[in-house]
Amino acid sequence: MRSRAALIDRYGRVATDLRVSLTDRCNLRCTYCMPAEGLPWLPGPDLLTDDEVGRLVRIAVEQLGVREIRFTGGEPLLRRGLVGIVAAAAALEPRPRLSLTTNAIGLDRLARPLADAGLDRVNISLDTLDPARFVRLAHRRRLDDTLAGIAAAEAAGLTPIKINTVLMRGVNDDEAVPLLAFALDRGYELRFIEQMPLDAGHTWRRDNMVTAAEILERLGRAYDLLPDPAERGGAPAETWLVAGHVLPDGRPARVGVIASVTQPFCRACDRTRLTADGAVRNCLFSQEETSLRAVMRAGGSDEDLARLWREAMWGKLPGHGINDPAFLQPARPMSAIGG
Repeated sequence: MRSRAALIDRYGRVATDLRVSLTDRCNLRCTYCMPAEGLPWLPGPDLLTDDEVGRLVRIAVEQLGVREIRFTGGEPLLRRGLVGIVAAAAALEPRPRLSLTTNAIGLDRLARPLADAGLDRVNISLDTLDPARFVRLAHRRRLDDTLAGIAAAEAAGLTPIKINTVLMRGVNDDEAVPLLAFALDRGYELRFIEQMPLDAGHTWRRDNMVTAAEILERLGRAYDLLPDPAERGGAPAETWLVAGHVLPDGRPARVGVIASVTQPFCRACDRTRLTADGAVRNCLFSQEETSLRAVMRAGGSDEDLARLWREAMWGKLPGHGINDPAFLQPARPMSAIGG
């Protein structure tokens, strides 16, 4: 029997982790995400206001059992009301754990205000340590800004800092070991992510993707990786202990791989997603979404919105279907869905 409180689907999965996209805009043009010239952005009136974001986050926490919230984009640091949105979420009871996925450009200025507002930690995208390669990948000369943002996040206590890296064949796949060395030296937790079919140009090809098995094989040449005894739960990353390395707080150093394509973890998925224009997506790869914005702006009650959210999650499919020959890439790219 379905709980009236939880975001449960027909396969018994319960969503307790909410990903909230605050904008579809970004100040980088990473090749696996969007074209160099950018994309048509959502019109301003289509975006949720700060108060509307706050209301939906409150409903998720107070009525639907959400316990973790990750603010995403696009690039969420571009959202002018970000600090206030974080503060409002941190004031909720029960207080959710709050994190942010960012490219860290501008985080040198915002890390302390975000920490003071209640942000707990950050995930930071970093695909290369080479300045020239960064320009080729992101079409912007901003590596120094990203590194400054990472340092500021650490100084502000937004830890543990997790670094997200997408390796692309023939582009940056030779940096697996250097990037892990970078993370280990500074006490960061590195996560490699298999490139997923979420680019705006729909040019993703499986043959170009660096697989989890390849990543682990490369890391294994330089490091002794041990199975992580910690319970994975609904976490997207499978993690390994890096023998001989510990974090500054004494915990063992870990490296993770998010193998969404070759080793799907849909069976344990605990996520629900809210786009910047107020649509619920029950899966990153869903072909359908449910607009809460329309109902909210038409005067819908909190109970109306909670009911629609539950119904949207109840229809979640058993898996994303990437490995099905009939798989269709979502119409929205990652920047418009939220990471």
